Amino acid sequence: MINNMVRLLYAFLFRIAADPTESQDVGVKKIILAGVHLAIIPLILAYLFLSYFLQEFNVVWIGVGQIIWHLVFVFVFPRLHMNIQWLANAAGAGLLIFFLSYTFASGGFENSGYLLPLFGLANPLVALINLRARQSLFWLFMHITSILVVSFLQPYLPSHNLPSTVVSILLSVNSIIAAVMYFCIFIYFINQRDEAFRLLHNEQAKSEKLLLNILPKDIAARLKGGEDTIADSYESASIMFIDLVNFTPLSATSPPKEMVILLSKIFSHFDQLVEEHHVEKIDTIGDGYMVAAGLPVPREDHAEAIASLALEIRSYFKKGISLSGHSINCRIGINSGPLMAGVIGRTKFSYNVWGDTVNTASRMESHSIPGEIQISEATYALIKERFNCEARGPIDVKGKGIMHTYLLKNKME
Repeated sequence: MINNMVRLLYAFLFRIAADPTESQDVGVKKIILAGVHLAIIPLILAYLFLSYFLQEFNVVWIGVGQIIWHLVFVFVFPRLHMNIQWLANAAGAGLLIFFLSYTFASGGFENSGYLLPLFGLANPLVALINLRARQSLFWLFMHITSILVVSFLQPYLPSHNLPSTVVSILLSVNSIIAAVMYFCIFIYFINQRDEAFRLLHNEQAKSEKLLLNILPKDIAARLKGGEDTIADSYESASIMFIDLVNFTPLSATSPPKEMVILLSKIFSHFDQLVEEHHVEKIDTIGDGYMVAAGLPVPREDHAEAIASLALEIRSYFKKGISLSGHSINCRIGINSGPLMAGVIGRTKFSYNVWGDTVNTASRMESHSIPGEIQISEATYALIKERFNCEARGPIDVKGKGIMHTYLLKNKME
């Protein structure tokens, strides 16, 4: 029931104060202004009737004027599409002017029931709407100045000698209403702060996830730790290149959507296998896929890890993958040796590897056989005790000359 009442009140204030063409933030601020002004009206009516009963007619006329001011502020000003900062400053000015008027007409602080807590609402209200330090400090200065002026003039103001019971009631009512209003404003500030932190946390989580999709976890941690340049040398690591055989010519005659869906499916499966084998995906170039083992965290079994991954990838293609009715196969090449790795770029980070080991791995792939895993002598020397390999013999490798390579067959039982 309370939630329904709050929603109805919000809808009512939105209709009378907010402009649907404005941003949600401005709309909420206008609703807050309208709500504060409407909430003050019953209090002013109570003052008006009490002052009339006590024959304080000067206070009565001030009350009538303030009610008119609040009604104009709520029902007229929003329709004029005034700037929200102007509205906030007008609200602050109105509160301070009526504070001074009531206080002087009542004969000072005591007879006015100590209106200070209530009309001190001007400064936090303007700060809430403007959220600008300069304006907030200005209204704080104006409020303090008003208090000092009334304090200085207090001895010269006429005494109305109101009954102590009336003064006590006024003080109680003013303090309670002021406390409620301050509480609502602070709750709004707290909610805004919590929402800002929540959004910030979500954005940080998204950035973290995006960074980990681009860079290895350890490299991302080093970047966040403040390292400007990340460049490492590795005495021994393994690189694997995978290429989809005939995928490029087939994609020229296949529907683009079908091609992208298939490529995404294949590479997503590769990503899963890479994660399971605790190696690092380095890059994808067209229909090519590049993986490294032994970096950024060195491991002695890097060649064995990447060989096991290669066998699983080959088995995946043996299950049958096709594009537009044509079978798709892969060609895999692996090499091991020293290399360098690091992060390049400032706005778009990229973790990459360099060196002759990388170039040779690429040549192992380009000179391999569809459906086979070609490895270099360096890789063979590292895995020959645990994997069955078949010597391919000497082959002429572009840019490398004659090389002795092997075809990885399976893991030894």
